[in-house]
This record gives sequence, structure tokens and C-alpha cells, in this order.
Amino acid sequence: ASGARTSRDNGEPAVKRARESSPRIPKEPQNKVTVVLGAQWGDEGKGKVVDLLAMDADIVCRCQGGNNAGHTVVVDSVEYDFHLLPSGVLNKKAVSFIGNGVVIHIPGLFDEAEKNLKKGKGKKCHPIDCPLYSPPVFNFHQAVDGIQEQQRQQQEGKNLGTTKKGIGPAYSSKAARNGLRICDLVSNFKVFENKFRMLADHFLTMYSNLNIDIDSELEQLKKYADRLRPLVTDGVYFMHQALTGPSKKILVEGANAALLDIDFGTYPFVTSSNCTVGGVCTGLGVPPSYIGRVYGVVKAYTTRVGVGAFPTEQDNDIGEMLQSRGKEFGVTTGRRRRCGWLDLILVRYAHMVNGFSAIALTKLDILDTLPEIKVGVAYNIDGKPLPSFPANMDDLTRVSVDYKVLPGWCCSTEEARRFEDLPSQAQNYIQFIEDFLQVPVKWVGVGKSRESMIKLF
Repeated sequence: ASGARTSRDNGEPAVKRARESSPRIPKEPQNKVTVVLGAQWGDEGKGKVVDLLAMDADIVCRCQGGNNAGHTVVVDSVEYDFHLLPSGVLNKKAVSFIGNGVVIHIPGLFDEAEKNLKKGKGKKCHPIDCPLYSPPVFNFHQAVDGIQEQQRQQQEGKNLGTTKKGIGPAYSSKAARNGLRICDLVSNFKVFENKFRMLADHFLTMYSNLNIDIDSELEQLKKYADRLRPLVTDGVYFMHQALTGPSKKILVEGANAALLDIDFGTYPFVTSSNCTVGGVCTGLGVPPSYIGRVYGVVKAYTTRVGVGAFPTEQDNDIGEMLQSRGKEFGVTTGRRRRCGWLDLILVRYAHMVNGFSAIALTKLDILDTLPEIKVGVAYNIDGKPLPSFPANMDDLTRVSVDYKVLPGWCCSTEEARRFEDLPSQAQNYIQFIEDFLQVPVKWVGVGKSRESMIKLF
């Protein structure tokens, strides 16, 4: 009788074991995702940080954006350009996963994979997994993107500086609930065809000058459907298994950056997705409790592509020098990037939204030739300090910036491999950033290769 009441296994009462396994008792997640996000207007060097962390990752994910993003990674003197593929695809042991928050131009996905495979001299990468829920970017989405940009220029005399990759129109179709998803394409193609024709007709009605070869695109998509089908999986189930199963290192690569976020960015000069940490949850089906470390990537100065307010921009010799030394041209569009001093008000705002665990400071070496370096530390309008980053872009265009002037180091940092190898002035620059943001700097980039990322702790 006593055995029935207190059945023991390894000396532990059954009641105690039952309590410990009860769903009423909260359990710590088995695995948490590590997230890498841009903390400025993009082009901070996220791909390099992801590549570094991906070397021992089991899964590397993209959670939002499309092929409007561009990440460059240099491995063994070979330069790889990624737009849709996670930068971690170079790790043959890792699964590369493109989440439901990503809008996928399917021809572009396969073209990108083939181009980078050739660069790697036939080096095989792990297959890519795509979720059933991802919205495709169709060719007519890209055409509509160009038409909309042209209309904005004609009506208001200014455009948004879009990449014309169809990202905005594809997300618009998703929000309007008349779009399609990958699951439609890889299921019954006849049903997909009918939906596709309806969507194309919708855009033809809206834009009289839009040219769509419906039959040709359908023929192309049918071929891609056969190639895509083996790569498609149920994203929610895939991520759940990864998070709750055996121990795994899961890395999430954000595209674009905090100040391009559709909600928190410098609207309307933003992208069409959530580039902040919330996009990880909605773009992968990851519960918030499974978010682990969040690393913000900050360039040692500031750049921006296209139009929009830029308080610390240097439209002078300093800006030209940063642009030239930093080779500041967009990976996706080839557009020249505008350059200016590091804006810590902007980065602090990004930290408020994302809660960075630590920072990766990139391209410090670009500042090597400067005798003095300025850092933006406060905004003013009409002589009055602003207590927070302005939501109104008209206000942001009017701000004057208070700068902290720091001494430069006027010597090369490119060979440094430890924090102690850096000149004292460069060390002070890093420490000033840490003190201002109250966030530690974990990595410092002083060149293009993997070896040029200095790890501080």
C-alpha cells in the first residue's frame, strides 16, 4: 500500500516528479535565438557579424525583408553578396531558413544561390528551407514599385528612394489579403493560376500603364514550383521543433535596420517590414520568451542610401572621404551612400526599441586618417533640446546637432587583432560609445575579412 502512495524511481517520490512535470510550472526555454540587427539606416556590416556567429550555428534564419537587403561577406578573399539567402549559408553544417516574414522573389532566390555557388568554386551549401506562409514577390510587383516611385516624383516632386524590387507592393498585397503565399504555389497549380490572374487583374485595374505578360510569368513560376517544392516546410512546426528539441544554436539575421522599420523608422522613408526585434517573432513564429541575446550592429560613422532626413550628414570633404575610404555603395542597387558622423542619439533610440545585449562596432578603420572625430550626442530645435528622437520627419530635418569632439589616431588599425592593439584614442572612442549608450561593445571591425573582427569579451 505504501508503495502505491509513494512509488519511487531513483529515490524520488512520484508526487514530486508529477509536480515538476506539471504544465502549471513555467519552464525555461530549451533553446533561445540569438539575433543580429542593424542599429542605423542599414549597411552597417550585419552580414560579417552573422557570418562570424554562423560558423558554429545549427540554424541561420532570415525573418523579414526581401532582396532589397544586401549583405557582403568575405571568406578566403572571396566576396559573397547575399540579398535573400541568410549570410550563414556559407556554413555547410547549418540549416538556412527563410522565414514567413520574408517576401521572396523566386527567380532572384535561385539566381543568387547559383551565383554564390560559382564563387565558392562549387562548394556545396546546406539546402535552404522556406516556409509555406511566405509571400512571393512577382515580376509585376517590381513593375508596380517602379510606377509608384515615378508617380510620387511627378505628384510631390520627391520619391522614397525605393530599390524597385517589388517589396512594398508585395507586402501591400499581403496586408490587403489578396496576395498569394508559397503554399499556394507548391499546391494545386491550377488553383494558384486562377488566384494569380485575379491578383494581376487587380494591379492592371489600378495602373493603366502596367504591362504584365501573365502567361509567360505563370509558365516560369510553374518550373520554379517544382524546384521549390523540396525546400518548403511548415515554418511554425520547424521553429517549434528547433526551439524545444535538443540543444541547438539558432541565429537570426535581421535585414535593413532599426531606422528603416515600418513602425519605428524615419517614416515614410522606410522599408515595408519590421526590422526591429519584434519582426523576429512575427517573421519566424518565435515566441518572445525564446528571444535570447540581441546584438546591434553599428557602423563607426553613419550612412544612408536614398532620400530622407540625416542630421549628422557631411556634404563636404569629410563625407567624401568616408564615402571613398568606406567604399560606400549599395550592395543591392549600387547607389552611392550619403555619409556623416556617428549619431548616438539615433543609436540610443534603436537600443530603446530593441534592447541590445551588446554592440558590434564596424568599419572603425575607415576613421584612421582623421585628426579629430565628431560624435552626435544631442538634438536641438530652435535652440531647445529635444528630449527624445522625433517621430515627425519635418522635425528631424530641422534639428541641429550637438557634437562631442574626440581626438583621432592618424594611424592604421587594420592589423589590430586585440583591443590592446588599438591606439589609445581608438580605445577611448569605443569606450565613449559604450558609456553614452550604456551598452557594451563586443566586437570591433577593422577590415573586410573574418579575422579583422576583434572580440572584446
